[in-house]
Amino acid sequence: MHNARPLPAYLIDRYRTWKSTVFEENRTIYDDLATNGQRPRIMVVSCCDSRLHVSSIFGADVGELFIHRNIANLIPEYEPDGRHHGTSAAVEYAVRALKVEHLIVLGHSGCGGIEGCYNMCAGHAPELEEQTSFIGRWLDIIRPGYETLPEGDDATRKTALEKAAILISIRNLMTFPFVRSAVEDGSISLHGLWKNIGDGSLEHYDPATNLFVSV
Repeated sequence: MHNARPLPAYLIDRYRTWKSTVFEENRTIYDDLATNGQRPRIMVVSCCDSRLHVSSIFGADVGELFIHRNIANLIPEYEPDGRHHGTSAAVEYAVRALKVEHLIVLGHSGCGGIEGCYNMCAGHAPELEEQTSFIGRWLDIIRPGYETLPEGDDATRKTALEKAAILISIRNLMTFPFVRSAVEDGSISLHGLWKNIGDGSLEHYDPATNLFVSV
């Protein structure tokens, strides 16, 4: 490997601490997972943002959540074109192989990906308009949401786009035939959640009111 460097010492120290404490204290759980495989009931599609600690939010133990992270917690439309689709593959595995009972799209405040889409759509990020921009083309998924934003200041509109992106992803999920059939037969439920990084609050989308309400 070119330009390879040693693993940072602090990561090695943290691993050794985890191995001698958390792992040893829960060895039977890890043995069971290794022997019998994972059996999560919930899939969470969340942002890559390092401030979003999904397992911690829900107090989940190892093996409980099937988590897929990507820029701005987006799910594209169903597109079986034979090309590379990491997020779609994760959804397919969770629904068809793991048979999860709940699929959560988890967005958050101050999302850099959402801000990038906002700036791109507003004409302030020409670099993201380039066809060579992986980020820009990924954020095209939520470009339609920009057109529906309410009037207001930039901060308010960005928050609205964060929540609109969650709903776009849920709508896109329903374009997957195996997701739609699972929803229709009641074997899976789709959920939209938005977390405020600063105050720790969590909101969920209520289809009855078409609003995000506090948990």
